[in-house]
This record gives sequence, structure tokens and C-alpha cells, in this order.
Amino acid sequence: MISVKNRWALVTGAARGIGYGVALFLAKQGCNLILQARSEDHLRDVRERAEALGVSVLTVSAELSDLDSVQAMLAKIDSFNVPVDIVMNNAGLQIAYRTDWFTTPASDYEISFLVNTIAPMMIVYHLLPKMLERGFGRIVNTTSGIRLEPEQAGYSASKAALDKVTTDLASKYTDVDICINLTDPGWCRTDLGGPNAPNSPESSLPGVVIGAFVNKGVTGRCFAAPNFHGLSLEEAVAKVESN
Repeated sequence: MISVKNRWALVTGAARGIGYGVALFLAKQGCNLILQARSEDHLRDVRERAEALGVSVLTVSAELSDLDSVQAMLAKIDSFNVPVDIVMNNAGLQIAYRTDWFTTPASDYEISFLVNTIAPMMIVYHLLPKMLERGFGRIVNTTSGIRLEPEQAGYSASKAALDKVTTDLASKYTDVDICINLTDPGWCRTDLGGPNAPNSPESSLPGVVIGAFVNKGVTGRCFAAPNFHGLSLEEAVAKVESN
């Protein structure tokens, strides 16, 4: 298991839900943070809590459905002049739940793909070359185990696409210390998952952060958080590295 102490991680969707928990988990491990939300004002609480743990915290805002906004965010990250060694793409959008799926509009797909597939990959494509220059990087894209639900076609398709492009990209970097993986938090009671979800956001830890801590060679995989519930971080990482 690697140490993330004094490294820098970008955490998207950090103002609430899974991303909020990820940010504080990394901060407890001594990892410095760049936190993203739609508004930097929304990040005040998580920033203060992370800084109280003794790490440095920077914030950025972006509307992930607007690619110009994403590019502006990336330019701001570049201006910080810090080495982003870890990317945790937690932000996501479930656009609608349509019981009459024949009425699904094209916009469900368009918005879902922008937020859930295109924006995270634009972030990855921008930061990955710099990781390669430094010889180290950890990328974790958040997916979903959703299946057989035409009620959520846009969301489901965008996550399936993210799975594909993430694992395809990972296959190109097996000989370097770059690990590109997916995580599935499970169905959690977040703004995205809704109040009827069976799991608390806290149950996603440490599963959703495993990809930030794995050693070289553990890449192109998906870590389903429910499989690691109740384990320590060390136990969770050892479990995946033994397989």
C-alpha cells in the first residue's frame, strides 16, 4: 500500500455525499486536496474540516455539463502549480427516473454523458500526461452497478461508457506506476441515490478510495465498495492486491 501523505489529490463532487467522505478520508491520511463543486461556497465546510486535519486545501468550481467551465477549472488547477498525483472523479448526475421510458428525451443522454463520461475523461486526459512525466499517478473514476433499468437509461449508459473508456485507457499504462481504476460505491443515501437507498454514504469507505492507495500494477479494475465494508484501509488494499 502506498502513502498519500503530502501528495495532492483532485476530488470532484466534494461538497457532499461520497465525494465529501472521500475528501476527509484522504485528508486524514495527510493528502493535500483540490476540491471541486459547482460553487466554491459549497465547499466551505469540507475545506474547513480538511484544513483542521493539517493538510493544504485549494478549491475550484465548475459546472461539469459545460465543457468550457471544465476547461476553465483545469486552467485554474494548472495555475496552482502543484503536482496532482491523484484524481478522484466522484461527481455524477442521475438525470431522471422515467417509468414511461418510451418518453425518454435525447437530453437525458446528452446531459448524462457530459457529466458522467465526458467531463471526468477530460479531467483525466488533461492531468494524465503530467503524471506520466513525474512517473506516478492514481486515477479513480466512479461508476455504478446499475443494471436492467431502462427507467434510468441516460445515467446507465453514461456509466457503462465510463467503464469502457477507463479500462481501455488503463490497458495502455501497465508498465508504469500509473493505476487507473473504477469504483462502485453501491446504492447510498445521497442526493443522487435518494432517501430510500439501503446504504449510508459512510458504508462506501474504504472501498471507494482503494484505487488511490494500491501499488503499481493494480489497474483496469473496479472496486465495489460493499465488498470492503467493515475493513480497515490496510485490509481492503491487501484484499485487492492479493487477487
